[in-house]
Amino acid sequence: MHGGSDIKADPVDQRRLLDLQAVDTETARLQHRRRSLPEHVDIAQSKQQRLAVMEELVENETLVSDLERAQRKAEADLEPVRQRRVRDQERIDGGAVTDPKQLSALIDEVEHLGRRIGELEDAELELMGKLEEVQAVVQRLSAKKAELETQLRSWMASRDKQVASLDTELKAQAEEREGLLAVLPPDLVASYEKVRNSHDGFGAAELQHGRCSGCRLDANAADLRAYAAAPADQVIRCEECGRILVRTENSGL
Repeated sequence: MHGGSDIKADPVDQRRLLDLQAVDTETARLQHRRRSLPEHVDIAQSKQQRLAVMEELVENETLVSDLERAQRKAEADLEPVRQRRVRDQERIDGGAVTDPKQLSALIDEVEHLGRRIGELEDAELELMGKLEEVQAVVQRLSAKKAELETQLRSWMASRDKQVASLDTELKAQAEEREGLLAVLPPDLVASYEKVRNSHDGFGAAELQHGRCSGCRLDANAADLRAYAAAPADQVIRCEECGRILVRTENSGL
């Protein structure tokens, strides 16, 4: 049984308790809305996508650097072979080598160098092809990153605007609450807070036409008689849910 309590409070103050409950209910609604803005989800998802793109971008940029270094090495390896073939060909063309065996060996070497140059050039071309492919990937990822960051800034701006608006409303509710606490009896407030903390944020409810507005249950005849018989300054509790029950002209008593 809940019934009454040892607390006495002027009926006007008891009605003010409903105002306090309305403020607390609205505050909870605003706080929930602030936490539940869809932009929070959009921003979190966008950040995850951006992180994945950035990781892939760094990986491909590193690959570009490796391929550029490999291409420079391939060119460096190719240049002395080309120079050597040019020198050997000039010796052949200039007639400086007259010994048939030396001339034959020189011609063989030029042919060998030609094949080696072809192999090195093919390898360099393959590197250049891979480099172009990876550079295209880097360009695509950079564009994707820029697109995500633009969208992210847009969502963050929208979130910040809504949060600022909600914070203004929350501040107004807090000021109204302070005003109510300044005029309400401390023992009544303490009782309300204790009940509110154990009843999902609802500490006080109005008795409306024989029904508790907190648990939405109709009071039985015996409870209604007890509610009606209690002195006006007696703080009563709902027999069903235990919330502070405030009697008004709408109570139907």
